[in-house]
Amino acid sequence: MRDVTERKDAENKLRRLNRLYAMVSGINALVVRARDRDELFRDACRIAVEYGEFERAWVGIVDQAGSNIVPIAFAGVDEKTIAAIKELFASSAGAVRGPSFTASAIRKKTVVVSNDLKNDPRVMLSKTYTAVGSHSLAVFPLLVADNAVGVIVLHTSKAEFFDEQGLKLLTELAGNIAYAIDYIDNQERLDYLAYYDALTGLANRRLFLERLSQHLRSAASGKHKSALFLIDLERFKSINDSLGRAAGDSLLQQVAQWLTQFTGDASVLARVGADQFAIVLPQVSQHGDLSRLLEKTVTAFLNHPFTLNDSIYRIAGKIGVVLYPDDGGDADTLFKHAEAALKKAKASGDRYLFYAQRMSETLSGRLGLENQLRQALDNEEFVLHYQPKINLISGELTGAEALIRWNSPQAGLVPPGRFIPILEQTGLIHEVGRWALHKAIAEYLRWLATGLPAVPIAVNVSPLQLRNRGFVAEIAQAVSITANAAAGLELEITESLIMEDVEHSIASLQSLRAMGISIAIDDFGTGFSSLSYLSRLPMDTLKIDRSFVLDITSGPGAATLVSVIINLAHALKLKAVAEGVETEEQLRQLRSLDCDEVQGYLCGRPVPGTIFESKYLSSSRSDTNQTRV
Repeated sequence: MRDVTERKDAENKLRRLNRLYAMVSGINALVVRARDRDELFRDACRIAVEYGEFERAWVGIVDQAGSNIVPIAFAGVDEKTIAAIKELFASSAGAVRGPSFTASAIRKKTVVVSNDLKNDPRVMLSKTYTAVGSHSLAVFPLLVADNAVGVIVLHTSKAEFFDEQGLKLLTELAGNIAYAIDYIDNQERLDYLAYYDALTGLANRRLFLERLSQHLRSAASGKHKSALFLIDLERFKSINDSLGRAAGDSLLQQVAQWLTQFTGDASVLARVGADQFAIVLPQVSQHGDLSRLLEKTVTAFLNHPFTLNDSIYRIAGKIGVVLYPDDGGDADTLFKHAEAALKKAKASGDRYLFYAQRMSETLSGRLGLENQLRQALDNEEFVLHYQPKINLISGELTGAEALIRWNSPQAGLVPPGRFIPILEQTGLIHEVGRWALHKAIAEYLRWLATGLPAVPIAVNVSPLQLRNRGFVAEIAQAVSITANAAAGLELEITESLIMEDVEHSIASLQSLRAMGISIAIDDFGTGFSSLSYLSRLPMDTLKIDRSFVLDITSGPGAATLVSVIINLAHALKLKAVAEGVETEEQLRQLRSLDCDEVQGYLCGRPVPGTIFESKYLSSSRSDTNQTRV
């Protein structure tokens, strides 16, 4: 009897080992062919149940935070038991640091076995398991680079099932599964890097060209145009050199995020160079729509604050633009022509340039305009027009804003939007801005000398002027001609410009205020000022951007926003001035919100100095009611 029993035990053990070998063989074959994790885990559980002597198997993976175990693949497990397992591992008891049997295997990085589930207090789901017929259980950690990334859990209906020989075989099997996990992860990373930029997560040049080709095929079959933008970040090298590579990488990531939000579709974007990004517009209708989109993109990007090393920066970009099929019939040709357009844009003052004839015409026109502007400065063709500012309570004239106009002998008055950007791009804004400053001071002093009720004149400061380290000295020289000069001058500086270099701005403005010059923050609400910085800025006036004024009658939300700005100004003991007021309803709303002053077409358009004197200053002296609104 003893011999028969021993022989049967030996036969059972051999049969068990044979089934384990069959299971190991099947899973090893799976390891070779599996191409993704889901397939690996799902089929490993299935093979364990089909070929091994196991009724149930499941795989759990440690999440990215390394704190929780997530069951993701099952075989032979009924829905009720699956729900119980998931519930356990969704609770703190099932966490990696929890008391569960599985968590212990992960923490200790070793196999944990229970050959008597019914009476083993270590197994938290012992009643659940024994209710479905499980009597032995083993948890095998999946170790990758000595880190437990997950477990495979095997159940059997037989008590005292797991012996030394079987555990050794199954432990080696778990090692093979872990190897497959590592291989798949590395392969996925290599595949990812082949098509995506690791830093930003956007498509790389290779994938972008493939996607561009697909869009061009759709454009050809749909008989519509497509467009390609190639964007180059300005000052990236200097930022990278001065702030460090980490800051440069952060900027690239923030730009990628902004572009994704702006376009709403990361699949049309790519990082194609160290500081270059590409955008494809799969379908464009009219050239004018494309130009408006470009203007909108450039403006929005320029106004967006990027945070680097706890400071706010504004970043500009140049764009090369091509159209399909006008500028090329395939992706490679279009991309090459976009690079050529971008190169031209970087060499010129233009923010963006189209390829081919349109690009040449734009560049030629800009160069011609630049030459004319140089001559205009020599020939004294620039003039100042003045727009009144009115007190909302008294209706009296409180100031004037000086606006540069170009009175071209050939074209007459040229719109500021056409020549001011050229002045800034060429550096001529320094000389023209200096002229405007001296002209405004001279005008104010002349009003005083002739007995007119002179009001302060506000002069806009360009970004290049404020960044110039000699700017404060220039202002000091300009107002030094007489003691009254500083009182008649107000400098308007845009909020976004101040936030480019806050500490430098604060120091400069303090020096200007010490001279007796008033400071106004222009376009307030568009530059995302930090309140901590705002309280430190030496200033007298907040000018509410006209975009908020235009929307003030559109609903309570817009009015509330304007009210917040006005209350903020008053809390900081500043005047609140609304610009761009064009309707009586806007005026009524601003008056109800306790705005101090207004400026806009309703109050008066910009006019030459002689007309401003007769219409506002002379009439103010004889009858102040003429300036009431």
